[in-house]
Amino acid sequence: MTITPSALVKDIGGLVTLPDVYLRISRLIDDPNSSATDIAKAVSQDPSFTVRLLRVANSSLYSFPSAVATVAKAVSIIGTSQVRSLALSMSIASSFDGLLNELVSMKNFWRHSLFCALIARHLAKQTRCGDPDTVFTAGLLHDIGELVIFNRMPEQAKKALLAIQDSQDELPVYQAERQTIGFSHSEVGGAMAREWNLPPLLEECIAYHHDVAEAKRHPKEVALIHLANILALMAELDTLDIADVPPIDPLAWDLTKLDVDCVEPAVRAAQAEIETVEKMFI
Repeated sequence: MTITPSALVKDIGGLVTLPDVYLRISRLIDDPNSSATDIAKAVSQDPSFTVRLLRVANSSLYSFPSAVATVAKAVSIIGTSQVRSLALSMSIASSFDGLLNELVSMKNFWRHSLFCALIARHLAKQTRCGDPDTVFTAGLLHDIGELVIFNRMPEQAKKALLAIQDSQDELPVYQAERQTIGFSHSEVGGAMAREWNLPPLLEECIAYHHDVAEAKRHPKEVALIHLANILALMAELDTLDIADVPPIDPLAWDLTKLDVDCVEPAVRAAQAEIETVEKMFI
């Protein structure tokens, strides 16, 4: 029987679940009768997330002039929708981090994801193409489908990795997956986002970051994640030469109105922040 991305994630709760703190915050934010105080109380029920949220509020991501010592203050600075995004990002990072995986270094996986998130946030601020914190979350989750494939289809994932090694022109991961499995990690990630009822913007960024032209509702944000994903590779390789990484879809430049002049500032900014942000999320 041919498996599909939707079938692969149908019982995803058996692999990884969204923690209660995210579900509580999400319900409160969707409730028009709830307040920032209610959300702060929900956050405070999870000591681990409280510590992480305070670290974020006091970090260079927000550069608040004085120390943020309370959850209520952190929520007011970051904003309720951003708190939900952060809860989602940290929850998924924590949930997947405990899974055994012989095919990929989890540290390297999340480092790339964080580079992508930081660069997406930087580019969103520059272009005003989207909310910086939301695209940060999209960047952090863009490759989440890889972890599902690694854990649910290890043999097929191994074949895809071997296909990349054997290719003369360094076949992109998503193309190798489509050749060996029949679909890519971006399609699996999109199916997972739908299964979890994530916001449409996140779903499209995850599903189409390799296929910008397929994005119909949020093409600019998808284009940002596409660019950020490539620039994240540059940050990891410590190169500013775009010839060292896979080609960027010209449509992404058109949609964001960016050009190669954005590369160096975005890469260097992410490199300067990566160690601090790693301590918050991983």
